Amino acid sequence: MAEKKNTVQTVRELAQPLADELGFFLWDVRFEKEGATWYLKVLIDKDGGIDMDDCEAFTRPFNKILDEADPISQSYVLECGSPGLGRELRRPEHFEVCIGDVIRVRLIRPDKDGNREFVVGLAGYENGKILCCTLDDEGNSTGEITFDLSDCAYVKLNDDADLF
Repeated sequence: MAEKKNTVQTVRELAQPLADELGFFLWDVRFEKEGATWYLKVLIDKDGGIDMDDCEAFTRPFNKILDEADPISQSYVLECGSPGLGRELRRPEHFEVCIGDVIRVRLIRPDKDGNREFVVGLAGYENGKILCCTLDDEGNSTGEITFDLSDCAYVKLNDDADLF
Protein backbone atom coordinates (compact mmCIF):
# COMPACT_ATOMS: atom_id res chain seq x y z
CA MET A 1 0.00 0.00 0.00
CA ALA A 2 1.37 3.43 -0.95
CA GLU A 3 2.20 5.85 1.84
CA LYS A 4 -0.15 8.84 2.02
CA LYS A 5 1.72 12.10 1.48
CA ASN A 6 1.11 15.09 3.68
CA THR A 7 0.43 18.56 2.30
CA VAL A 8 4.04 19.72 2.62
CA GLN A 9 5.41 16.67 0.78
CA THR A 10 2.85 17.07 -2.00
CA VAL A 11 3.55 20.78 -2.43
CA ARG A 12 7.32 20.18 -2.33
CA GLU A 13 6.95 17.68 -5.20
CA LEU A 14 4.93 20.24 -7.16
CA ALA A 15 7.38 23.09 -6.47
CA GLN A 16 10.69 21.29 -7.06
CA PRO A 17 10.52 21.07 -10.89
CA LEU A 18 9.66 24.78 -11.18
CA ALA A 19 12.42 25.75 -8.76
CA ASP A 20 14.89 23.64 -10.77
CA GLU A 21 13.69 25.18 -14.05
CA LEU A 22 14.19 28.71 -12.69
CA GLY A 23 17.58 27.91 -11.15
CA PHE A 24 16.37 28.22 -7.56
CA PHE A 25 17.08 26.05 -4.54
CA LEU A 26 13.82 24.98 -2.90
CA TRP A 27 14.78 25.69 0.70
CA ASP A 28 11.58 24.77 2.52
CA VAL A 29 7.81 24.34 2.28
CA ARG A 30 5.65 24.99 5.32
CA PHE A 31 1.91 24.76 5.81
CA GLU A 32 1.13 26.56 9.05
CA LYS A 33 -1.88 28.00 10.78
CA GLU A 34 -1.52 31.49 12.23
CA GLY A 35 -4.64 32.57 14.04
CA ALA A 36 -7.59 31.56 11.87
CA THR A 37 -5.59 31.63 8.62
CA TRP A 38 -3.58 28.86 6.96
CA TYR A 39 -0.36 29.88 5.18
CA LEU A 40 1.47 27.90 2.53
CA LYS A 41 5.04 29.21 2.66
CA VAL A 42 7.44 28.29 -0.11
CA LEU A 43 11.00 29.45 0.58
CA ILE A 44 13.40 29.64 -2.36
CA ASP A 45 17.03 30.69 -2.68
CA LYS A 46 19.81 31.04 -5.23
CA ASP A 47 23.43 32.14 -5.29
CA GLY A 48 23.45 35.85 -4.58
CA GLY A 49 20.04 35.76 -2.90
CA ILE A 50 16.43 36.14 -3.93
CA ASP A 51 14.76 39.42 -4.86
CA MET A 52 11.17 40.45 -5.54
CA ASP A 53 11.47 39.67 -9.25
CA ASP A 54 12.56 36.11 -8.40
CA CYS A 55 9.61 35.70 -6.05
CA GLU A 56 7.23 36.91 -8.76
CA ALA A 57 8.88 34.66 -11.38
CA PHE A 58 8.21 31.68 -9.11
CA THR A 59 4.80 32.68 -7.71
CA ARG A 60 2.95 33.32 -10.98
CA PRO A 61 3.54 29.88 -12.55
CA PHE A 62 3.35 28.12 -9.19
CA ASN A 63 -0.14 29.53 -8.59
CA LYS A 64 -1.24 27.87 -11.86
CA ILE A 65 0.39 24.57 -10.82
CA LEU A 66 -1.42 24.68 -7.47
CA ASP A 67 -4.74 25.53 -9.13
CA GLU A 68 -4.41 22.55 -11.50
CA ALA A 69 -3.29 20.04 -8.85
CA ASP A 70 -5.60 21.40 -6.13
CA PRO A 71 -3.70 19.61 -3.31
CA ILE A 72 -5.16 21.68 -0.44
CA SER A 73 -8.87 21.54 0.31
CA GLN A 74 -9.13 24.48 2.71
CA SER A 75 -8.46 28.12 1.92
CA TYR A 76 -4.93 29.40 2.50
CA VAL A 77 -2.59 32.28 1.71
CA LEU A 78 0.39 31.51 -0.53
CA GLU A 79 3.65 33.21 0.43
CA CYS A 80 6.82 32.77 -1.63
CA GLY A 81 10.03 34.31 -0.43
CA SER A 82 13.60 33.99 0.76
CA PRO A 83 14.47 31.95 3.85
CA GLY A 84 16.35 35.04 5.09
CA LEU A 85 19.72 35.56 6.71
CA GLY A 86 18.79 33.73 9.90
CA ARG A 87 17.25 30.81 8.00
CA GLU A 88 16.28 27.71 9.90
CA LEU A 89 18.15 24.52 9.08
CA ARG A 90 15.75 21.57 9.06
CA ARG A 91 16.73 19.15 6.31
CA PRO A 92 19.99 17.27 5.68
CA GLU A 93 20.65 19.34 2.54
CA HIS A 94 20.34 22.56 4.60
CA PHE A 95 23.19 21.41 6.81
CA GLU A 96 25.27 20.26 3.84
CA VAL A 97 25.15 23.64 2.06
CA CYS A 98 25.91 25.53 5.29
CA ILE A 99 29.03 23.63 6.40
CA GLY A 100 31.60 26.19 7.50
CA ASP A 101 28.98 28.75 8.52
CA VAL A 102 28.27 29.96 12.06
CA ILE A 103 24.96 28.64 13.40
CA ARG A 104 22.81 29.21 16.45
CA VAL A 105 21.54 26.05 18.18
CA ARG A 106 18.80 26.23 20.79
CA LEU A 107 18.12 23.08 22.76
CA ILE A 108 14.68 22.01 23.93
CA ARG A 109 16.11 21.36 27.42
CA PRO A 110 19.31 22.75 28.94
CA ASP A 111 22.43 20.56 28.77
CA LYS A 112 24.15 19.21 31.93
CA ASP A 113 25.81 22.64 32.44
CA GLY A 114 22.49 24.52 32.18
CA ASN A 115 23.16 25.89 28.66
CA ARG A 116 20.36 26.01 26.09
CA GLU A 117 21.80 28.22 23.36
CA PHE A 118 25.05 27.82 21.47
CA VAL A 119 26.75 29.77 18.71
CA VAL A 120 29.04 27.32 16.94
CA GLY A 121 30.64 26.57 13.60
CA LEU A 122 28.88 23.92 11.51
CA ALA A 123 31.37 21.17 10.63
CA GLY A 124 29.03 18.47 9.34
CA TYR A 125 25.80 16.54 9.61
CA GLU A 126 25.36 12.77 9.78
CA ASN A 127 22.28 10.71 10.60
CA GLY A 128 20.52 13.37 12.69
CA LYS A 129 23.71 14.51 14.43
CA ILE A 130 24.98 18.08 13.99
CA LEU A 131 28.78 18.17 14.16
CA CYS A 132 30.09 21.54 15.31
CA CYS A 133 33.16 23.35 16.51
CA THR A 134 33.05 25.66 19.51
CA LEU A 135 34.25 29.20 18.89
CA ASP A 136 36.15 31.80 20.88
CA ASP A 137 35.26 35.52 20.92
CA GLU A 138 37.08 36.06 17.60
CA GLY A 139 35.33 33.15 15.87
CA ASN A 140 38.28 30.75 16.03
CA SER A 141 37.64 27.04 16.61
CA THR A 142 38.35 25.91 20.18
CA GLY A 143 36.92 22.38 20.27
CA GLU A 144 34.19 20.05 19.09
CA ILE A 145 30.58 19.57 20.13
CA THR A 146 27.79 17.41 18.71
CA PHE A 147 24.04 17.90 18.96
CA ASP A 148 21.21 15.50 18.17
CA LEU A 149 18.77 17.31 15.90
CA SER A 150 15.93 15.74 17.89
CA ASP A 151 17.15 17.63 20.99
CA CYS A 152 17.05 21.02 19.24
CA ALA A 153 14.22 23.53 19.42
CA TYR A 154 15.81 25.13 16.35
CA VAL A 155 19.02 25.43 14.39
CA LYS A 156 19.49 28.65 12.42
CA LEU A 157 22.21 30.41 10.53
CA ASN A 158 23.62 33.01 12.85
CA ASP A 159 22.79 36.44 11.45
CA ASP A 160 24.37 38.47 14.24
CA ALA A 161 27.20 40.28 12.45
CA ASP A 162 28.36 41.83 15.75
CA LEU A 163 29.01 38.45 17.37
CA PHE A 164 32.78 38.33 16.81
